[in-house]
Amino acid sequence: MAKKNFKTVKKSKQKLTEQVTMEKLTGLCKRRGFIFPACEVYGGFANAYSYGPYGVELKNNLKKLWWKKFVQDRADMVGIDGPIILHPKLWEASGHTTGFSDAMVDCKKCKKRFRADHLVEELTGEDMEGELERMTQTLKELKAKCPECGAFDWTEARDFNMMFETKMNGIEGEVYLRPETAGAIFVEFKNILDSMRVKIPFGIAQIGKAFRNEIVAGNFTFRLREFEQMEIEYFIDPKMEWKKIYDQWLDQQEEFILEVGAEKRNLRRYEHPKAKLSHYSKKTVDIEYRFPFGFKELFGLANRTDFDLSQHSKFSNEKLEYFDPVKNRRYIPHVLEPTFGMDRTILVALLAAYREEKVEQGERVVLKFPKHIAPIKAAIFPLLKNKPELVKKAKQIFDSLKNRFVLEFDDHGNIGKRYRRQDEIGTPYCITVDFDTLKDKTVTIRDRDSMRQERVKINDIEQYISE
Repeated sequence: MAKKNFKTVKKSKQKLTEQVTMEKLTGLCKRRGFIFPACEVYGGFANAYSYGPYGVELKNNLKKLWWKKFVQDRADMVGIDGPIILHPKLWEASGHTTGFSDAMVDCKKCKKRFRADHLVEELTGEDMEGELERMTQTLKELKAKCPECGAFDWTEARDFNMMFETKMNGIEGEVYLRPETAGAIFVEFKNILDSMRVKIPFGIAQIGKAFRNEIVAGNFTFRLREFEQMEIEYFIDPKMEWKKIYDQWLDQQEEFILEVGAEKRNLRRYEHPKAKLSHYSKKTVDIEYRFPFGFKELFGLANRTDFDLSQHSKFSNEKLEYFDPVKNRRYIPHVLEPTFGMDRTILVALLAAYREEKVEQGERVVLKFPKHIAPIKAAIFPLLKNKPELVKKAKQIFDSLKNRFVLEFDDHGNIGKRYRRQDEIGTPYCITVDFDTLKDKTVTIRDRDSMRQERVKINDIEQYISE
């Protein structure tokens, strides 16, 4: 991909204007087994979701795609899978115990809690993160109404630490669920150096759950308290020219989401102004996607300098350094950190795939996933479920292909209804066994996108789908 020049953009409320809405998508996800609201039998549980049978297949396909692109296909990357509960001192060193907080404000009438910075940004378009007094004053001056009850009676804006506390046998004091996956990578830096013979520049990647006790407001799986990250820490020589590598990572992050199905016109880059950068960051850029509710952060890339390794070295009394035998020099590496949200990636894949199309039989809803990420690659149909010879042959074909592809066997309803069902879950190919199959050993294969049908020999089905 050619390098994309970009300027700092201002936040905007421009929204996706195509057919898909969040209401349509959430309805489809529940109806077709992609994503369910959690604990509905108990009345639901705010902003918690379960990935259903098709959702978990989609999720696994996206993980495999990410891992292959950013770990397996690169000679400069290795992976780990660190624990969710880590040593309490780690979070003290990283600054999470004192500085990992959101600005919150409560409505005194309905007792609902909101992100103060989000309320202010909706009203003014201005990012006042970290400025509690200004946020409080702005809400008062603009007579901001509560989104829940319409009242105008707010508490003062105040910080709220977002880490989940837990208890652990044998450990005195506070223990936390990790709020990000990066911590495990930094504390295993020395073990990776000792065991893997890596040479700078190199990266360590991880996919895993993280937990943040955030004030969450709707928008389906966009913001969750329990979510999954795909994260990389890429270690570089502090004396090397880092901007070219930084831009390459931005391009590769964009390449990944385009492979998932996003259109380039729905992507943009937002560079954090210097005044809003984290204290350890030289540069931070968000890749934003145009969701139905506006442009929001999808991925991020930060130059974290040597902050993390220096802090963990200081708090652990361990030297977390790299020795360059060629230059005969020892140093603490700087870090470029590309971060990816798994749940947001899934949401983009669903939004980008959603179509409503007029066809001869009326209208259809179809998820036009890129075929390599589709949850089900092909569905096998006997033309009639009450004809044992057709069912038997269809099951034989299913058994011959199931070790190569994720398949579904479907004999419920007429062929038209089966096609519509498979369209809605994004299955690229439907394979129908009919009476001609018994005579000439061919089947009808119907393509999801074009709806074109053709006869293919049974022995050629595997090659047809693979290609």
